[in-house]
Amino acid sequence: MLKQKLFMANRITKLFNIQYPIIQAGMIWNSGWKLASAASNAGILGLIGAGSMYPDVLREHIQKCKKATDKPFGVNVPMLYPNIEEIMNIIVDEGVKIVFTSAGNPKTWTKWLQEKGITVVHVVSSVKFALKAQDAGVDAIVAEGFEAGGHNGRDETTTLTLLPMVKEQLQIPLIAAGGIATGQAMLAVMVLGADAVQVGSRFVASEESSAHQAFKKIVVDAKEGDTQLTLKELAPVRLVKNKFYNQLQELYKTAPTPEQLKELLGRARAKRGMFEGDLEDGELEIGQIAGLIHDIKPTAQIVKDMMQEFEEAKTKVSSF
Repeated sequence: MLKQKLFMANRITKLFNIQYPIIQAGMIWNSGWKLASAASNAGILGLIGAGSMYPDVLREHIQKCKKATDKPFGVNVPMLYPNIEEIMNIIVDEGVKIVFTSAGNPKTWTKWLQEKGITVVHVVSSVKFALKAQDAGVDAIVAEGFEAGGHNGRDETTTLTLLPMVKEQLQIPLIAAGGIATGQAMLAVMVLGADAVQVGSRFVASEESSAHQAFKKIVVDAKEGDTQLTLKELAPVRLVKNKFYNQLQELYKTAPTPEQLKELLGRARAKRGMFEGDLEDGELEIGQIAGLIHDIKPTAQIVKDMMQEFEEAKTKVSSF
Protein backbone atom coordinates (compact mmCIF):
# COMPACT_ATOMS: atom_id res chain seq x y z
CA MET A 1 0.00 0.00 0.00
CA LEU A 2 1.21 3.47 -0.87
CA LYS A 3 1.49 5.68 2.16
CA GLN A 4 -0.97 8.56 1.83
CA LYS A 5 0.81 11.90 1.57
CA LEU A 6 -0.33 15.24 2.90
CA PHE A 7 -1.87 17.21 0.05
CA MET A 8 -0.08 20.48 -0.61
CA ALA A 9 -2.43 23.40 0.09
CA ASN A 10 -3.81 25.23 -2.92
CA ARG A 11 -6.33 28.00 -3.60
CA ILE A 12 -9.37 25.84 -2.82
CA THR A 13 -8.07 24.07 0.29
CA LYS A 14 -7.13 27.51 1.65
CA LEU A 15 -10.46 29.07 0.64
CA PHE A 16 -12.49 26.43 2.49
CA ASN A 17 -9.89 25.45 5.12
CA ILE A 18 -10.04 21.76 4.14
CA GLN A 19 -7.40 19.05 3.92
CA TYR A 20 -8.09 17.70 0.42
CA PRO A 21 -9.35 19.57 -2.69
CA ILE A 22 -12.57 17.57 -2.97
CA ILE A 23 -16.13 18.86 -2.59
CA GLN A 24 -19.00 16.46 -1.92
CA ALA A 25 -21.77 17.78 -4.17
CA GLY A 26 -24.98 19.05 -2.57
CA MET A 27 -27.44 16.81 -4.41
CA ILE A 28 -31.19 16.81 -3.91
CA TRP A 29 -32.52 13.83 -1.92
CA ASN A 30 -28.99 12.48 -1.43
CA SER A 31 -27.06 15.07 0.58
CA GLY A 32 -28.42 15.43 4.08
CA TRP A 33 -26.52 16.26 7.25
CA LYS A 34 -25.16 12.72 7.67
CA LEU A 35 -23.35 12.78 4.33
CA ALA A 36 -22.20 16.40 4.64
CA SER A 37 -20.77 15.92 8.15
CA ALA A 38 -19.10 12.62 7.20
CA ALA A 39 -17.50 14.30 4.18
CA SER A 40 -16.24 17.24 6.23
CA ASN A 41 -14.92 14.91 8.94
CA ALA A 42 -13.00 13.05 6.21
CA GLY A 43 -11.07 16.20 5.30
CA ILE A 44 -13.08 17.46 2.32
CA LEU A 45 -15.92 19.98 2.02
CA GLY A 46 -19.35 18.52 2.74
CA LEU A 47 -22.44 20.19 1.28
CA ILE A 48 -26.06 19.90 2.35
CA GLY A 49 -28.41 19.86 -0.66
CA ALA A 50 -31.07 22.47 0.08
CA GLY A 51 -32.96 21.86 -3.17
CA SER A 52 -35.00 19.01 -1.69
CA MET A 53 -35.69 20.66 1.67
CA TYR A 54 -38.41 22.90 3.02
CA PRO A 55 -36.91 25.78 5.01
CA ASP A 56 -37.58 24.22 8.44
CA VAL A 57 -36.07 20.92 7.27
CA LEU A 58 -32.96 22.72 6.03
CA ARG A 59 -32.57 24.43 9.41
CA GLU A 60 -32.76 21.04 11.15
CA HIS A 61 -30.11 19.56 8.84
CA ILE A 62 -27.76 22.50 9.38
CA GLN A 63 -28.14 22.24 13.16
CA LYS A 64 -27.51 18.48 13.13
CA CYS A 65 -24.50 18.94 10.84
CA LYS A 66 -22.99 21.50 13.25
CA LYS A 67 -23.30 18.97 16.06
CA ALA A 68 -21.77 16.16 13.96
CA THR A 69 -18.68 18.04 12.75
CA ASP A 70 -16.47 20.90 13.84
CA LYS A 71 -15.06 21.15 10.29
CA PRO A 72 -16.22 23.55 7.55
CA PHE A 73 -19.33 22.58 5.58
CA GLY A 74 -21.64 24.41 3.22
CA VAL A 75 -25.10 24.44 1.65
CA ASN A 76 -25.92 24.04 -2.04
CA VAL A 77 -28.84 26.24 -3.10
CA PRO A 78 -30.46 25.77 -6.55
CA MET A 79 -32.01 29.18 -7.14
CA LEU A 80 -34.85 27.82 -9.29
CA TYR A 81 -36.68 26.52 -6.20
CA PRO A 82 -39.25 28.52 -4.18
CA ASN A 83 -38.67 29.90 -0.64
CA ILE A 84 -35.24 31.13 -1.75
CA GLU A 85 -35.32 34.23 0.48
CA GLU A 86 -36.30 32.21 3.54
CA ILE A 87 -33.60 29.64 2.78
CA MET A 88 -30.89 32.29 2.49
CA ASN A 89 -31.97 33.87 5.77
CA ILE A 90 -31.80 30.51 7.53
CA ILE A 91 -28.28 29.95 6.17
CA VAL A 92 -27.21 33.30 7.63
CA ASP A 93 -29.06 32.75 10.92
CA GLU A 94 -27.39 29.37 11.42
CA GLY A 95 -23.91 30.72 10.73
CA VAL A 96 -23.13 28.70 7.58
CA LYS A 97 -20.02 30.19 6.00
CA ILE A 98 -20.01 28.55 2.54
CA VAL A 99 -22.80 28.59 -0.07
CA PHE A 100 -22.80 27.00 -3.52
CA THR A 101 -25.44 28.52 -5.80
CA SER A 102 -26.73 27.06 -9.06
CA ALA A 103 -29.56 27.30 -11.61
CA GLY A 104 -29.94 31.06 -11.51
CA ASN A 105 -28.29 34.46 -11.82
CA PRO A 106 -25.30 34.70 -9.42
CA LYS A 107 -25.73 38.48 -9.20
CA THR A 108 -28.97 37.99 -7.28
CA TRP A 109 -27.42 36.74 -4.03
CA THR A 110 -23.60 36.84 -4.23
CA LYS A 111 -22.94 40.28 -2.77
CA TRP A 112 -25.67 39.91 -0.15
CA LEU A 113 -24.15 36.65 1.08
CA GLN A 114 -20.58 37.97 0.98
CA GLU A 115 -21.61 40.98 3.06
CA LYS A 116 -22.66 38.46 5.72
CA GLY A 117 -19.17 36.90 5.67
CA ILE A 118 -20.15 33.94 3.46
CA THR A 119 -17.93 32.46 0.73
CA VAL A 120 -19.93 32.04 -2.50
CA VAL A 121 -19.31 29.49 -5.27
CA HIS A 122 -21.47 29.27 -8.39
CA VAL A 123 -22.02 26.20 -10.59
CA VAL A 124 -21.89 26.72 -14.38
CA SER A 125 -21.96 24.59 -17.52
CA SER A 126 -20.43 27.01 -20.04
CA VAL A 127 -17.67 29.58 -20.51
CA LYS A 128 -20.31 32.30 -20.95
CA PHE A 129 -21.86 31.66 -17.54
CA ALA A 130 -18.46 31.17 -15.89
CA LEU A 131 -17.50 34.69 -16.93
CA LYS A 132 -20.86 36.07 -15.78
CA ALA A 133 -20.33 34.45 -12.39
CA GLN A 134 -16.80 35.85 -12.16
CA ASP A 135 -18.16 39.32 -13.04
CA ALA A 136 -20.77 38.88 -10.29
CA GLY A 137 -17.90 38.55 -7.81
CA VAL A 138 -18.17 34.91 -6.74
CA ASP A 139 -15.20 33.46 -4.85
CA ALA A 140 -14.88 30.35 -7.03
CA ILE A 141 -16.63 28.51 -9.85
CA VAL A 142 -17.68 24.91 -10.43
CA ALA A 143 -17.46 24.05 -14.14
CA GLU A 144 -19.70 21.02 -14.66
CA GLY A 145 -19.61 18.87 -17.77
CA PHE A 146 -22.71 17.20 -19.14
CA GLU A 147 -21.57 13.79 -17.86
CA ALA A 148 -22.85 14.93 -14.46
CA GLY A 149 -26.03 13.68 -12.83
CA GLY A 150 -29.00 15.84 -11.99
CA HIS A 151 -29.59 19.15 -13.73
CA ASN A 152 -26.85 20.40 -16.05
CA GLY A 153 -26.13 22.26 -19.28
CA ARG A 154 -28.09 22.19 -22.53
CA ASP A 155 -24.99 22.34 -24.72
CA GLU A 156 -23.67 18.88 -23.81
CA THR A 157 -20.12 20.16 -23.32
CA THR A 158 -18.00 17.47 -21.69
CA THR A 159 -15.88 18.13 -18.60
CA LEU A 160 -12.65 17.48 -20.48
CA THR A 161 -13.63 20.11 -23.07
CA LEU A 162 -15.30 22.65 -20.80
CA LEU A 163 -12.60 22.82 -18.16
CA PRO A 164 -9.65 24.13 -20.21
CA MET A 165 -11.91 26.57 -22.06
CA VAL A 166 -13.10 28.03 -18.75
CA LYS A 167 -9.58 27.97 -17.29
CA GLU A 168 -8.27 29.95 -20.25
CA GLN A 169 -10.44 32.95 -19.33
CA LEU A 170 -10.83 32.65 -15.56
CA GLN A 171 -8.84 34.33 -12.79
CA ILE A 172 -10.62 32.91 -9.73
CA PRO A 173 -10.35 29.34 -8.35
CA LEU A 174 -11.86 26.63 -10.53
CA ILE A 175 -13.54 23.40 -9.41
CA ALA A 176 -14.17 20.61 -11.94
CA ALA A 177 -17.35 18.49 -11.86
CA GLY A 178 -18.97 15.85 -14.03
CA GLY A 179 -17.70 12.30 -14.47
CA ILE A 180 -15.27 12.38 -11.54
CA ALA A 181 -15.32 9.47 -9.11
CA THR A 182 -11.70 8.37 -8.86
CA GLY A 183 -8.32 9.78 -7.93
CA GLN A 184 -7.15 9.25 -11.50
CA ALA A 185 -9.94 11.50 -12.81
CA MET A 186 -9.10 14.02 -10.11
CA LEU A 187 -5.49 14.16 -11.29
CA ALA A 188 -6.59 14.46 -14.93
CA VAL A 189 -8.78 17.53 -14.37
CA MET A 190 -6.18 19.16 -12.13
CA VAL A 191 -3.66 18.77 -14.95
CA LEU A 192 -6.19 20.63 -17.11
CA GLY A 193 -6.29 23.50 -14.63
CA ALA A 194 -8.77 22.64 -11.89
CA ASP A 195 -7.91 23.58 -8.32
CA ALA A 196 -10.30 20.95 -6.95
CA VAL A 197 -13.06 18.52 -7.88
CA GLN A 198 -16.72 18.29 -6.99
CA VAL A 199 -17.93 14.69 -6.72
CA GLY A 200 -21.59 13.71 -6.73
CA SER A 201 -22.48 10.23 -7.99
CA ARG A 202 -19.72 8.43 -6.05
CA PHE A 203 -21.14 9.87 -2.80
CA VAL A 204 -24.69 8.84 -3.71
CA ALA A 205 -23.38 5.30 -3.29
CA SER A 206 -22.07 5.98 0.22
CA GLU A 207 -23.38 4.60 3.49
CA GLU A 208 -24.22 8.10 4.74
CA SER A 209 -26.11 9.25 1.65
CA SER A 210 -29.81 9.89 2.28
CA ALA A 211 -30.72 8.12 -0.97
CA HIS A 212 -33.00 5.07 -0.73
CA GLN A 213 -31.11 1.79 -0.59
CA ALA A 214 -32.89 0.62 -3.76
CA PHE A 215 -31.63 3.69 -5.63
CA LYS A 216 -28.09 3.11 -4.35
CA LYS A 217 -28.31 -0.43 -5.76
CA ILE A 218 -29.42 0.96 -9.14
CA VAL A 219 -26.32 3.18 -9.12
CA VAL A 220 -23.86 0.37 -8.38
CA ASP A 221 -25.57 -1.91 -10.93
CA ALA A 222 -25.55 0.75 -13.68
CA LYS A 223 -23.61 0.12 -16.87
CA GLU A 224 -22.30 2.41 -19.59
CA GLY A 225 -25.25 3.84 -21.53
CA ASP A 226 -27.81 3.42 -18.74
CA THR A 227 -28.31 7.20 -18.33
CA GLN A 228 -29.44 9.94 -20.68
CA LEU A 229 -29.71 13.73 -20.63
CA THR A 230 -33.31 14.76 -21.27
CA LEU A 231 -36.02 17.36 -20.56
CA LYS A 232 -33.97 20.17 -22.12
CA GLU A 233 -37.16 22.16 -22.73
CA LEU A 234 -37.67 22.47 -18.95
CA ALA A 235 -34.38 22.00 -17.08
CA PRO A 236 -31.94 19.45 -18.55
CA VAL A 237 -31.52 16.44 -16.29
CA ARG A 238 -29.55 13.18 -16.57
CA LEU A 239 -31.73 10.18 -15.72
CA VAL A 240 -31.41 6.44 -15.37
CA LYS A 241 -33.47 4.75 -18.09
CA ASN A 242 -36.57 3.27 -16.42
CA LYS A 243 -40.34 3.14 -16.98
CA PHE A 244 -40.74 6.90 -16.46
CA TYR A 245 -37.85 7.63 -18.83
CA ASN A 246 -39.44 5.37 -21.48
CA GLN A 247 -42.79 7.16 -21.09
CA LEU A 248 -40.93 10.42 -21.61
CA GLN A 249 -39.35 9.17 -24.83
CA GLU A 250 -42.75 8.04 -26.14
CA LEU A 251 -44.13 11.50 -25.41
CA TYR A 252 -41.22 13.10 -27.29
CA LYS A 253 -42.31 11.24 -30.44
CA THR A 254 -45.43 13.46 -30.46
CA ALA A 255 -43.41 16.74 -30.38
CA PRO A 256 -44.84 17.72 -26.97
CA THR A 257 -45.19 21.24 -25.64
CA PRO A 258 -43.35 22.19 -22.42
CA GLU A 259 -46.75 22.08 -20.69
CA GLN A 260 -47.26 18.44 -21.75
CA LEU A 261 -43.79 17.55 -20.48
CA LYS A 262 -44.55 19.25 -17.15
CA GLU A 263 -47.82 17.31 -16.92
CA LEU A 264 -46.02 13.98 -17.33
CA LEU A 265 -43.26 15.01 -14.94
CA GLY A 266 -45.76 16.02 -12.27
CA ARG A 267 -44.64 16.85 -8.74
CA ALA A 268 -42.18 15.15 -6.40
CA ARG A 269 -41.09 12.55 -8.97
CA ALA A 270 -37.42 12.93 -7.97
CA LYS A 271 -38.34 12.35 -4.32
CA ARG A 272 -40.30 9.23 -5.27
CA GLY A 273 -37.33 7.83 -7.16
CA MET A 274 -34.21 8.73 -5.20
CA PHE A 275 -35.57 9.13 -1.66
CA GLU A 276 -38.51 6.72 -1.59
CA GLY A 277 -37.08 4.07 -3.92
CA ASP A 278 -39.73 3.96 -6.66
CA LEU A 279 -37.48 2.60 -9.39
CA GLU A 280 -40.18 2.40 -12.06
CA ASP A 281 -42.09 5.69 -11.88
CA GLY A 282 -39.53 7.79 -10.03
CA GLU A 283 -37.02 10.25 -11.46
CA LEU A 284 -33.58 8.68 -10.96
CA GLU A 285 -30.82 11.28 -11.35
CA ILE A 286 -27.22 10.05 -11.59
CA GLY A 287 -24.09 10.75 -13.61
CA GLN A 288 -22.59 8.72 -16.44
CA ILE A 289 -19.77 7.69 -14.11
CA ALA A 290 -22.23 5.39 -12.30
CA GLY A 291 -20.97 2.70 -14.68
CA LEU A 292 -17.66 2.82 -12.80
CA ILE A 293 -19.19 2.67 -9.30
CA HIS A 294 -19.52 -0.90 -8.07
CA ASP A 295 -20.01 -0.72 -4.31
CA ILE A 296 -21.46 1.25 -1.40
CA LYS A 297 -18.79 2.46 1.01
CA PRO A 298 -18.44 4.76 4.02
CA THR A 299 -17.73 8.33 2.94
CA ALA A 300 -14.38 8.34 4.74
CA GLN A 301 -13.30 5.27 2.76
CA ILE A 302 -14.32 6.88 -0.54
CA VAL A 303 -12.15 9.90 0.27
CA LYS A 304 -9.24 7.71 1.37
CA ASP A 305 -9.49 5.63 -1.83
CA MET A 306 -9.62 8.73 -4.04
CA MET A 307 -6.53 10.24 -2.45
CA GLN A 308 -4.71 6.91 -2.65
CA GLU A 309 -5.55 6.64 -6.35
CA PHE A 310 -4.53 10.27 -6.88
CA GLU A 311 -1.07 9.70 -5.38
CA GLU A 312 -0.56 6.43 -7.28
CA ALA A 313 -1.59 8.12 -10.54
CA LYS A 314 0.82 11.01 -9.89
CA THR A 315 3.66 8.54 -9.35
CA LYS A 316 2.77 6.64 -12.51
CA VAL A 317 2.54 9.79 -14.62
CA SER A 318 5.91 11.06 -13.38
CA SER A 319 7.55 7.90 -14.74
CA PHE A 320 6.29 8.47 -18.29
